[in-house]
Amino acid sequence: MEEQDQLDSEELYEHHSFDVDKGQEMVRIDKFLMDKIPNTSRNKIQVAAKNGNIIVNEIAVKSNYKVKPGDHVSMVLPYPVRELELIPEDIPLNIVYEDDEVIVINKQEDMVVHPGYGNYRGTLVNALIYHFEHLPELPTDYYGRPGLVHRLDKHTTGLMVVAKTEQALTDLAKQFYNRTTERRYWALVWGDVEEDGTIEGNIGRSPKNRKMMQVFPDGEQGKHAVTHYKVLKRFGYVTLVECKLETGRTHQIRVHFKYMGHPLFNDLEYGGDKIVKGTVFGKYKKFIENCFEILTGQALHAKTLGFTHPKTKEFKTFNSELPYDFEEVLKKWENYVAPDR
Repeated sequence: MEEQDQLDSEELYEHHSFDVDKGQEMVRIDKFLMDKIPNTSRNKIQVAAKNGNIIVNEIAVKSNYKVKPGDHVSMVLPYPVRELELIPEDIPLNIVYEDDEVIVINKQEDMVVHPGYGNYRGTLVNALIYHFEHLPELPTDYYGRPGLVHRLDKHTTGLMVVAKTEQALTDLAKQFYNRTTERRYWALVWGDVEEDGTIEGNIGRSPKNRKMMQVFPDGEQGKHAVTHYKVLKRFGYVTLVECKLETGRTHQIRVHFKYMGHPLFNDLEYGGDKIVKGTVFGKYKKFIENCFEILTGQALHAKTLGFTHPKTKEFKTFNSELPYDFEEVLKKWENYVAPDR
């Protein structure tokens, strides 16, 4: 599991916050922020202001606003990414929708979203750079995600939106930060989930393994996380559920369901890659092993994505089909639990 997977969706954006000193002279807010934020540009700040991303005393202001002593200034920008050489690669993309502002793709399995820490080639970003003549690249970005405003884990398939202009990038970043987007995932989890429900529990890095996340139910560590879910189909030993994210924490669905005793089917990191329910002998064991062989990783697919279009302001919703391997495993379970089997 790569270090770059350890960022929440909401952490893809930098939330700058400043209290203006008592001795501060009155200056335009774009100049004020240029002095406060390293390696940024006035154009980026002006785009942020145009999109309502600069807030003074809880009110959005324009770039010509003059700060005064006592003001509280906050600003949301796409999270900085570290500098590295981004190499265009001719990797096929499953494009669901594209216009001058955004592109929606259906990410394939076993694809890392962005380069870094051992994955400098073959990533979604490498493919996007090849596809576009230009992608928004922010000099202050620390992790190297041109155009990206959210991510999916390496083995998670499904829908992602990518910005094609800096204005779209800033607008979408604000939507994800403010949780006004809609994301629904389908997951196959171990066990018989009895009813629809909500999982709440702070998520943070495991103190035993920094590459893993865990739930801190008492809230003493981690960040607030909420996952709503409903049962779509029960297969006795496993259950197909639909999850709606209220927050975007790292590995949120995977960690929350492990915490509930229902790890995702074939989740290598969180205990779903072994028999959790049912016998460990005979035909059932062989059946499970066959299912594991079909899946590359955890059975998790970002099925639905909704967001407000940065230019038209229309709320657009996209839906995707399950990938072939996920569909095949569901068919195998259908046959396994069929009454006349």
